Amino acid sequence: MAAEGGGKEMNEIKTQFTTREGLYKLLSHSEYSRPNRVPFNSQGSNPVRVSFVNVNDQSGNGDRLCFNVGRELYFYIYKGVRKVPRVSPFPAADLSKPIDKRIYKGTQPTCHDFNHLTATAESVSLLVGFSAGQVQLIDPIKKETSKLFNEERLIDKSRVTCVKWVPGSESLFLVAHSSGNMYLYNVEHTCGTTAPHYQLLKQGESFAVHTCKSKSTRNPLLKWTVGEGALNEFAFSPDGKYLACVSQDGFLRVFNFDSVELHGTMKSYFGGLLCVCWSPDGKYIVTGGEDDLVTVWSFVDCRVIARGHGHKSWVSVVAFDPYTTSVEESDPMEFSGSDEDFQDLHFGRDRANSTQSRLSKRNSTDSRPVSVTYRFGSVGQDTQLCLWDLTEDILFPHQPLSRARTHTNVMNATSPPAGSGGANPGSNGNSITTPGNSVPPPLPRSNSLPHSAVSNAGSKSSVMDGAIASGVSKFATLSLHDRKERHHEKDHKRNHSMGHISSKSSDKLNLVTKTKTDPAKTLGTPLCPRMEDVPLLEPLICKKIAHERLTVLIFLEDCIVTACQEGFICTWARPGKVVSFNP
Repeated sequence: MAAEGGGKEMNEIKTQFTTREGLYKLLSHSEYSRPNRVPFNSQGSNPVRVSFVNVNDQSGNGDRLCFNVGRELYFYIYKGVRKVPRVSPFPAADLSKPIDKRIYKGTQPTCHDFNHLTATAESVSLLVGFSAGQVQLIDPIKKETSKLFNEERLIDKSRVTCVKWVPGSESLFLVAHSSGNMYLYNVEHTCGTTAPHYQLLKQGESFAVHTCKSKSTRNPLLKWTVGEGALNEFAFSPDGKYLACVSQDGFLRVFNFDSVELHGTMKSYFGGLLCVCWSPDGKYIVTGGEDDLVTVWSFVDCRVIARGHGHKSWVSVVAFDPYTTSVEESDPMEFSGSDEDFQDLHFGRDRANSTQSRLSKRNSTDSRPVSVTYRFGSVGQDTQLCLWDLTEDILFPHQPLSRARTHTNVMNATSPPAGSGGANPGSNGNSITTPGNSVPPPLPRSNSLPHSAVSNAGSKSSVMDGAIASGVSKFATLSLHDRKERHHEKDHKRNHSMGHISSKSSDKLNLVTKTKTDPAKTLGTPLCPRMEDVPLLEPLICKKIAHERLTVLIFLEDCIVTACQEGFICTWARPGKVVSFNP
């Protein structure tokens, strides 16, 4: 699928790239795709997505991989960086064949997420969202289909854009739709045979939250209406307390998930925001979208602190790399950022956890100077992979640097990047509060899986379940705001792999007041600073790695995983992490 690296032509696909920590290499033995390799027409198809889970099966192949291409959904054992030995004490698994494969009719998979709390070698819980609005709970190991939510499409008939398990919970999950609505479900409850009725729980600027009004508990437990246009993606903070949402109206909105309160907002420079991620310590949020930029937003200060320009088209995925984030206490040795300084870096889980712990010291009483560098990446429709470093000269511009470490190019720009036409109209929003910092739990093993660590699973689950349960029961008896819906549309048929699905109506409820803001009044404010008002980052590397637009970027312990709309899932081994076996 790719030419050899190091070519001179701009259109050449790269198979390796070098950063300060060493050489990253594309591994041919860890490439996944549709088994028949028949040319795939990606036009009109939903983005290819990838989800990981580890089942700890003690065979050395504990990782499982799920991805969607067109109408197909695949579940594989993931090889990763390690080459599988020909002689093994465990029964050999054919890693070239999927464990489970599903082909859907009348709808397409759009997104999916594993529940890491319940995953075992015998069973996993996988949520799959679809273009017709349904959400399916399946077990690809047992090859079973447990439940189908929004089966009749009475809750929402628009495309599912994002689905994730609530951190620390074995039963709660959150679903976003292109209608701009989000719904909280419980796998143990049914959706009912009639369209749900809602009553207002909380309302704020450009958002409203409703509970489901019913005599008996049913799904959805909560309905969020956020902004204007599609809600493209959401991400939970590392500690699971906050929820960051990006919408087609160009706004980032950050909520306290338990109290359902707006913490802060940010507006894109132009167009909609398509993707969002949190830093390992939860202090920064990076977004990407139709302005071809990556934007770094401070959670504590509720303001934009930097923008990055390197892509030539829409940015589709942003993700932090916890394994190359650097936190070092000052010592007599000066840090120059040379290749030799990074040869001893270790990309293990212990390093990622240690990084988070040391990051938290910046807000402690320890006054010893600390050097901080965050690494994050982005991929876009321009088929480019970009890696970025967020350094202290950007994070703390008014503090003296303890060592020379500015490898991130910072400059002032007097004009927007190519392809950016200015601020997009949208509703205005301001920061509400700046809560105190708390030390987050250890990072999950994948940036695409924003769940709290298993060590905190028990307490988090009980707190979350209790908070949601008490909130729903408390407001279920109140009649603060009751609006009835009318559903009078004809039946609409949808066929899933599990059987026949029909729909009788759609949700037309829209309780958020739509407001328009003059772009001239938004641009130049803290909500959307001008290009010359914030530092402009340049990428450490910017490489063309695919023929089709890129849709996946996941940082794992020993590799980086990317995927493109053509259906190729590729593994890039980190420096020194390729392990081979002699037969």
